[in-house]
Amino acid sequence: MMKKWNVLYYETANGECYVEKFIEKLTKREQAKILAIINELQNKGINLPRPFADLLRDGIHELRIKLSGEQTRTLYFFCYKDFIVLTHSFVKNTSAVPDKEIERAIRIRNDFLVRYNDKTLKDLL
Repeated sequence: MMKKWNVLYYETANGECYVEKFIEKLTKREQAKILAIINELQNKGINLPRPFADLLRDGIHELRIKLSGEQTRTLYFFCYKDFIVLTHSFVKNTSAVPDKEIERAIRIRNDFLVRYNDKTLKDLL
């Protein structure tokens, strides 16, 4: 039996959650689809294959989701052996994920790792 990963939605220091805000704006059907794929990520982690997930660069991965004809992406990273942190989501309008989105995910990861360590995350569960 494969382990289940702990999926966290990144929150800023003042409590803003980019992924949650993105999901809240979707229709109920789109919400169900994105949450089902996040659940697959929780179950399969690093083993979630294309076309659902892919490694971009510098340890930043993407969830690849088509919603109502639009390509959406939720970026994430793995940390502390058991955790996946979803950084933010956006509609992709170019052939490749824009560098600015990857850089944003890296900045989010850096902030997250400064504020949390393995022990503090386990205490949150």
